[in-house]
Amino acid sequence: MYDLRYLRDNLDSLREQLGPRGADVPWDSLRGLIDQRRALTSQVEQLRSELKKGSEEVAKLKRDKQPADTAMAAMKAVGERIKTIEDELRGVEEPLTDLNLRIPNLPHASVPAGKDASSNLEARRWGTPPTLTATAKSHWDLGEALGILDFDRAAKIAGARFAVLTGAGARLERALINYMLDLHTTQHGYREVLPPLLVNRASMTATGQLPKFEEDLFRLRDEDYFLIPTAEVPVTNLHRDEIIAETSLPVRYTAYTPCFRREAGSYGKDTRGLIRLHQFNKVELVVFAKPEESYEELERLTGHAEAILQGLGLHYRVVTLCTGDIGFSAAKTYDIEVWLPSQNQYREISSCSNFEGFQARRGSIRYKGAAGKKDAKTEFIHTLNGSGLAVGRTLVAILENYQQPDGSITIPEVLRPYMGGLELIRKE
Repeated sequence: MYDLRYLRDNLDSLREQLGPRGADVPWDSLRGLIDQRRALTSQVEQLRSELKKGSEEVAKLKRDKQPADTAMAAMKAVGERIKTIEDELRGVEEPLTDLNLRIPNLPHASVPAGKDASSNLEARRWGTPPTLTATAKSHWDLGEALGILDFDRAAKIAGARFAVLTGAGARLERALINYMLDLHTTQHGYREVLPPLLVNRASMTATGQLPKFEEDLFRLRDEDYFLIPTAEVPVTNLHRDEIIAETSLPVRYTAYTPCFRREAGSYGKDTRGLIRLHQFNKVELVVFAKPEESYEELERLTGHAEAILQGLGLHYRVVTLCTGDIGFSAAKTYDIEVWLPSQNQYREISSCSNFEGFQARRGSIRYKGAAGKKDAKTEFIHTLNGSGLAVGRTLVAILENYQQPDGSITIPEVLRPYMGGLELIRKE
């Protein structure tokens, strides 16, 4: 969301800078609404000035014991005119705000230009793919053969794009959640949060899911609540409409939550397995930082997500997303992609983004310099978030990268304390 004065003065420049990223923004309608708002605001201000002067004149007439009926009638007419124009102004501001909320964030200057994922740039790799002595099996074949994944019963219970984990599979998912949270809270400096899974419209709007992506969300039928698509939403909104002291920054949170997504438009993609579900578990990292420190925080946050994969011994790469592939709210994004042997390719397991002040403007999240600091002022904070990590996809990577020729799965050493010492998952 952009300041209206900034939009008015920089609309053509903003449109040019966004390029194809802003292709679905109705720029001409936006300009028309901005011009209408400016004209109506000017009329209201002029009439208020006239009303003030007239009121002073009425007061003077009354003090001088002069007839004031005509002047009072004139002022009443001005007041009614102001009310009429203010109603018109509200009728303009509502659609203007809606369009403003649909304008994506400006990419950072360091983001590579491009139309789609083919223009993304690889930043680095860690580790090497495993050497398997047999043909790599998919995680769904491995999991079903071991009796730890059940997609048929999930479909009976709920429908397509759901999964049931049982036995060692359920424990492995829980072990991953605990390992991630423990690492982020004890070594990386994050404060754990357990937030609501239902949020209101204002929360979804602040982080950029609404109004543009409402079709991707699950919403309650009788209440204006939404199931969260990621813990980013409730955790970022912890400080909505607040001013954070500069001395408290950066503020770092981590949260485990189930996440819920309709996956609208993804029909036919990843229809088998755990990659693209309507419900999945994720550990999220959220940071509030001063603007001059936010890109340093982005590198740190991304490194914290990478540390999980390194601890698990999983081969991955980090990719810088191009202008045509970054999300609506992001100014810069790194995707971390883990290696999946059965697909012989990298798949996204974490997305780490700096939103700069984009979410903060929508949610009125600000910070202020320390008391007594010279020239201290209130400014919009920068928000960042990243998956640390998507738990189900991490489980997928473990099943596929640690598979053995007999179909069993070796448990990464760092997870064994969370698995009661279990070293190998065999068919139950």
